[in-house]
Amino acid sequence: MSLKQLLQDDLKAAMKDKDNIRKNVITMVRAGILQIEKDKKIELDDEGVLEVIAKAVKQRKDALPEYEKGGRTDLVENLKREIDILMAYLPQQLSEDELDNIVTQTIYEVGAQSAQDIGRVMKALMPKVKGRADGRLVNELVKKHLN
Repeated sequence: MSLKQLLQDDLKAAMKDKDNIRKNVITMVRAGILQIEKDKKIELDDEGVLEVIAKAVKQRKDALPEYEKGGRTDLVENLKREIDILMAYLPQQLSEDELDNIVTQTIYEVGAQSAQDIGRVMKALMPKVKGRADGRLVNELVKKHLN
């Protein structure tokens, strides 16, 4: 079953269960998919759908500290629930140890020596961890290894 079909089925289930948060999150993802498909005149495959979902997770994670700073615990809880819902559609995330091993291996493959090689390492590394690790965390690990 394709990811788009899974989202459609989950949307129907959320509507039947009257789970408004889940319904709103899935509707937002489906709208993002439709927008990209119309703009680029293409049909997104599962990889493209995963990119849309990963982008939505990143937006919510970026907004979380702002809501916490503002003392909006109600919005923080909603955002955390939305992140949990979206994460269920993403592949299993890499642990920090697994990610560290991949970073070390990629640095060795690329032959990086200093912080000036971060771009080359990231270019080789990101396709390996796409959708399975946060880009910011990957960048921090690469910088730590190269410094």
